[in-house]
Amino acid sequence: MPQSNSPTALITGSARRIGAEIARRIHSQGYSVIIHCRHSRDEGEALVSSLNNLRASSAFLVQADLTDMTQVSALAEEIIADFGDIHLLVNNASSFYPTTLGASSQQQWDDLINSNLRAAYFLTQSLSPGLIRNNGAVINLVDIHSQRGLPDYPIYSIAKAGVEMMVKVLAKDLAPNVRINGVSPGPILWPEAEAALSDAAKEDIMQKTPLRRSGTPKDIADAVYFLAHAPFITGQVLAVDGGRSLFS
Repeated sequence: MPQSNSPTALITGSARRIGAEIARRIHSQGYSVIIHCRHSRDEGEALVSSLNNLRASSAFLVQADLTDMTQVSALAEEIIADFGDIHLLVNNASSFYPTTLGASSQQQWDDLINSNLRAAYFLTQSLSPGLIRNNGAVINLVDIHSQRGLPDYPIYSIAKAGVEMMVKVLAKDLAPNVRINGVSPGPILWPEAEAALSDAAKEDIMQKTPLRRSGTPKDIADAVYFLAHAPFITGQVLAVDGGRSLFS
């Protein structure tokens, strides 16, 4: 169980990359953190161990496939049973890969919509009673391409557009007790595996970014923490992108 005198945060997809940096940032401010992973259990266990070395009994690991609605429901039940009412939910988990229109499949649709959008919605629904009691906050990780779709990534772009609309709609439904906001990363960490970009593509992105550089996971983590503790901000999506979204 978390330390009784500390607020509790659940960060989905937080075993590695940006999610892990968000977890470290939130933890550094006195939160107990629940690290969620899908496949990256080894990385999750290492992160939990490092955080507990800093402060005992302050970090915990949960595992679930957020594309599976049964596991989403079970995860919410586990959180409530083991941790009680949480104070902060960060919907960070995401799948990202190209799906060109001519070759898209229903399996890709289900995977991208469910991991990016459906799980975030139903986790928020299930955990909202506790968030309401705690006057808590929800932060969704969106994407600058939620407004300007990314070529060859139509399903991902559609899913993130839904995540952005979720911020705006649920800000009304959860008010006045819970604030919900979003953070839209631009060029922060380059994608991996099948979504990896060529050097030329990376250079093109940098040329279209006014600050002429990529950001860092810390930039996103700082924005998440800011919005989690901004008492008069709700229903907003903050672009953390070096100005990249100023260009089509």
